[in-house]
Amino acid sequence: MMNAALSPPLLAQEEPQPVGVVRPDARSPFVILCDHAGKRIPRRLNSLGLPQREIARHIGWDIGALGVAQWLSARLKATLVHQRYSRLVIDCNRHPDAPSAIPAVSEHTAIPGNQALSTAQRAARRAAIFDPYHQVIDELLHDRSARGQPTCLIAMHSFTPAFMGVSRPWHIGVLYDRQPAYAREVLRLSRLAGSLVVGDNQPYVLDDTDYAIPVYAYSYRLPYAEIEIRQDLIGDIRGQRAWTTRLAHLLPAALRQWRANGAQVS
Repeated sequence: MMNAALSPPLLAQEEPQPVGVVRPDARSPFVILCDHAGKRIPRRLNSLGLPQREIARHIGWDIGALGVAQWLSARLKATLVHQRYSRLVIDCNRHPDAPSAIPAVSEHTAIPGNQALSTAQRAARRAAIFDPYHQVIDELLHDRSARGQPTCLIAMHSFTPAFMGVSRPWHIGVLYDRQPAYAREVLRLSRLAGSLVVGDNQPYVLDDTDYAIPVYAYSYRLPYAEIEIRQDLIGDIRGQRAWTTRLAHLLPAALRQWRANGAQVS
């Protein structure tokens, strides 16, 4: 048996690095994270045994989320950190030791390349994708904290119009758990828009099964909001730009109100 230490790396030299960083030195208070931005599969994993049509679905990535995050980064002149590989390889918004980090089944779809993985195989995915992505985020936030630069963390995601046959009426969801004051301002101002159906911790609940917000917003004591936008609203450039315009107004307005209220994160 080949020594695991001598095995070739998961990512070939010519394959893209897992982390993309836009405007790393931006002075904006906003830092945008997009954990599920990409749908790439390392060549060594042979598409995980899936046809491309499955990888292109929501099980493979957050459709439209990166487009909104990129436009929003430009509008707010904010730093964006995004992850290029599919969540089916390893989910960068789950603890890497959790079973859901490398799912054997996603929704109704079995993932052949994720069946009965060894400890070494799981560790290789973490080392190649998860750890570099989160190292960049942690170093970025540490540097901003060290120089006293204010930071508001925005985690950008998208969700399907229906799940397991159940329709989802929300246009946008605002997710939060601990330190909720800023996210609740985002929620309040979203509802003032009138025409939007806004989910309060819908269609998902933010909790400790998530990774980015619990690890970074809580430990660095940052204001934050996890944003979920319905995919049929941001599936093309027109929709992405429309939602960028909305969020580019909404997120700073919520930050101003949060500061006016005393800027409490607890």
